[in-house]
This record gives sequence, structure tokens and C-alpha cells, in this order.
Amino acid sequence: MKFNKWTLGLAAVGAVSMASAVRADEAKLSSVQTALSNTIISGYVSASANWQLTPGNGTGDNGITPTSSPFYNHGVANSPGGQIPLQQGKANGFSLDVVKLSISKAEDESPWASGYEADLLFGPDAVGWNPSSKATGGQYAGGTSADFAIQQAYISLRTPVGNGIDWKFGVWNTVIGYESFDPASNPNYTRSWGWAVEPTEHTGILGAYKINDEWSFNAGVANTLSTGINTSNNYNNSNGSPWHKTVMGSVTFNAPSNWGWASGSAFYVGMVYGFGGSNPSNQQGSTGLTAGSQGGNQQNYYAGATLNSPWKDVTFGASFDFVQNVGGTAYSYGPINNVHANDYIVGLYNTIKATDKLSFNSRAEYWEIDGKSGSYQGGDGGISLTETVEYDLWANVVSRLEVRYDKATSSAYPGYIVLPNEAVVSNSSSVGIYANVVYKF
Repeated sequence: MKFNKWTLGLAAVGAVSMASAVRADEAKLSSVQTALSNTIISGYVSASANWQLTPGNGTGDNGITPTSSPFYNHGVANSPGGQIPLQQGKANGFSLDVVKLSISKAEDESPWASGYEADLLFGPDAVGWNPSSKATGGQYAGGTSADFAIQQAYISLRTPVGNGIDWKFGVWNTVIGYESFDPASNPNYTRSWGWAVEPTEHTGILGAYKINDEWSFNAGVANTLSTGINTSNNYNNSNGSPWHKTVMGSVTFNAPSNWGWASGSAFYVGMVYGFGGSNPSNQQGSTGLTAGSQGGNQQNYYAGATLNSPWKDVTFGASFDFVQNVGGTAYSYGPINNVHANDYIVGLYNTIKATDKLSFNSRAEYWEIDGKSGSYQGGDGGISLTETVEYDLWANVVSRLEVRYDKATSSAYPGYIVLPNEAVVSNSSSVGIYANVVYKF
């Protein structure tokens, strides 16, 4: 331990003892040490290459047709409107995807523990992601153009009730879904159609309670169902309901050890219910939008599972997303009025770990987006098949090659297809090859 020359001089003449100097120096450092104790800095850098084997039609990436159709990119705000979720703008080229920096301190085991997490995003995939309501131009205008975003930023607090309730207060990831924003955390590089129709982040408060090793719960209240830090919904307050928030919950069951080879499997159910993002008071007129059905509310229901198998290197997964009243809005098509859309998406996953470094990840999805109005029912549907080969040759690096095939199997309107995230495309199929490298630190 080092002391400054004045402390050594005072000690030499007996004005202070070396023991007291040590205690004083330790006291001076303790506040800093306490603040930084157990702080973890982590993150990743993700880059990719994208080759579309199916040529576009000259109107946008992957056959996107920019249009004023009410279906175009009108739903959950994080869906960018591409035929492949989050691949718009990357066709036929090399890309830096995103850089993530996470700074966190986990709660300890004390009854009144506290902690925090801040996940910061930099790069192209951060553009328009979860923008602040205070950004210039607002959530859907110029404020979305910066290549910096906050994915999560929350304070965690524990209250000693029962086994302890852990709270997140701030901005946090949603409680439903099989996949996440982080590419290396998913079995495939391109994201699923289920992910494209789910909410991702919320600003609010979330409580988590673990009953035992098998059962745990989440429940929360947030400003909005869609993204946007501190964004409040624009619900028509003239109905006498200014407090119009989003509510959510989920239940997780982990298979106990006496389940044999199935032990460690997990099962999830959850829902998010809130205002879909359209203001019924200003959606009349040329847009063709009318007041949303069910008061403008959207409901996301989710069920999923990760399943072990009798073969320790083979695992399975399944997911089901049902989105009722997509966007919280009703649509008008010629003589048909007040059509509201529902999504149905089923996903199946399989991972085969051939060696310590080599694995094969497969995903198959079936999706439908249906319009309903009284006796009228019509919509579009399709399939998606993805195969990913991962070979982790370098330490801390995820490297993979992927082939993806999307096919629209039905369409209610000739000439274009409405996708589950409400983007409109003119191509009925898409084939792409992707390479992805992620360094995790």
C-alpha cells in the first residue's frame, strides 16, 4: 500500500500512527470499491454477409414494395418491414450489424439486494431501435436515425416477501418470445416470424417471483406495448381513461431432475396486452384506417418450450404466437370495412451438436395473417425454413453459415403478400445465404 509524503512525514514525528493511516486510506477507498464491486462489463461485436439468391423487383430489398397500404410497417414498432426480419438494407453485401456494451451489477443474496443493468447498442441495427420519446422528431420521425440505442437500462431491487420478489424498474426486455435481439443468443442468425410480431422492450416496472426450482412468474406494467423509451400511448383520452397502460405476465416451468432425460426442459406461457399504437381519434380519412377494434388494443399470446431428448446432444424447441387485433387497428378495403388482423405463427426448432465445435440448428415456421370482419375472413399465409451450420473455431467467437427459404403459400389479394409484421412484398418467395461472425467479450 502506498502513502503520500505528508502522511509518512506525520507518522515519522508521531503525529499519526501507521495503523491509523492504513485505516484512513482503506476508508477513503471503500466507497469506490463498493461502487465497483461485482460490476461486470461484457458485450459483443456482430458482423455478417448477405446474399439474396431471389432477385428483388427494383422497389426495395427482398422484394419489398413501399406503399401507403395501412398494413405497411404499422404494427409493433421494432419490426422494420423486411421480408426477412431485421435484414432490410443488408441484401447482397457485407455488414457491421451491431456492437453491444453491457455494464451490470447483479443482486447479491441479501434480503434487500439491489443492482442494475445497462445494455447499449451501437451501429446499423441500433438505428430506430427503441428510440427515446425525447429524440428529435419523436418516435417515428427524425429521432430514429441515430446509430445508438439503449436496449435495456434498469435498476433491480429485491423485497423480502416470501422467497423474495425481484423488481426491474426502467427499460427491460419483454416477457415473451423464443428468440432475442442478440444474434449469438439465438439458434439462427436471421430471426423468426414469431420474433417479428412480438414486443421487445418496455418502459415500466416488472416483478419476478420464484416459488421453487420448478415454478417462476413474471408480471409487469409498462407505458406501451410497442418500443420507445418513455413513450406514452396516444390513446384517445376523451373516453375518460387517461391511465391506459400495458400489462403483461408469464409463467415458467422447469422439469425436475426426476423427469429423467427430459429433466432441465422448460415450458413457457405468457401474454402482453396493451394499446396497439393507433389513435382512434385521428385515423379516419384517406388512410383507410378506422377506430381500432376492441378499443385499439393488441394482445400477444405466447407459448414455448425447450426440450431435451434421450440423446444428450440433440435438443428441440417449439413456439406459438397468436397476435389478436394486430396494431390495434381496423382496416377498410373497398366495400369491406372494420377488418382487423390476427397473426398465427408456429415455430419448430432442432439443434444437433455433432462435436464440441460443430452444431446444426434447424427452424421451420408456418404463419398466417388473417383479416376478419363479421362473416368476412381472408388473409395470407406462408412457410419459412432455415438451416444454420455453426463451427466455433476461435475462442469467444460464434461463426455460422445459414440458408433461409421463405414462401407465401396463399394470398388474399393478387400481386402482393401481406407478411406477419404487416410489411407488403410482391415476391411470393425468397432464398438467401447468410454468414455471421460474433465476438463475445
